[in-house]
Amino acid sequence: MKNTLSKSLQDIFSQDVIVFVLKITFAALIISAVFIWLFGGLLSSMMISTFSWIPWEWLQETVAFLVNFLLYYLLIIIVISILTSLYIEPLLIKLAKKHYPNSPVVGSPNLHTSFLLSIKSAIIALLIFIFTFPLIFIPILGQTIYPLWIWSIIIKEPTVYDVSALFIADKSIIREKRKEARSIAMIASLFNYVPVLNIFSAVFAQILFLHHILGKENA
Repeated sequence: MKNTLSKSLQDIFSQDVIVFVLKITFAALIISAVFIWLFGGLLSSMMISTFSWIPWEWLQETVAFLVNFLLYYLLIIIVISILTSLYIEPLLIKLAKKHYPNSPVVGSPNLHTSFLLSIKSAIIALLIFIFTFPLIFIPILGQTIYPLWIWSIIIKEPTVYDVSALFIADKSIIREKRKEARSIAMIASLFNYVPVLNIFSAVFAQILFLHHILGKENA
């Protein structure tokens, strides 16, 4: 894992990756802004209505604002993750050729499948957040493990599919490699704690899984 992290950190700040991330982020911000412009007012009203049982109005508005903010932040992470999954193939191939020139590309991820997996993961994460968000108020746990778990759900399955579709033909090997996918997704999700660096989270997960797969094979 140490070697995997080292190579991934070198890649994440390379010119190719930074340019890719900036393009994805620009598109994600536009999509998110349009969504918030269209549905932001409705969501705010729903949040205030949902927390109408709270006795003090100022506390209602504070909790509603906090949940709204977290939902919007989650939305940006989701959109970046979806776009990353759809467009990362050429970048992964380029990085693989750079580090592992003898590792062949055995296939290509289906865009339709990548999109569906990303949407499915996003919906699951949103539903879990909606029904478990009070956990964020638990000291330490609610600010550490809980958000990492939610964020990792968004990127885990798309990452496993996108990378393995390119470099692994044997499904039994995919099942073996995906055992560590959760921890890889949670490591990548650490970027989400920093509002600017969060744009690297999804691509970092893909790069980590790339080195996780090909690094051990070449070793």
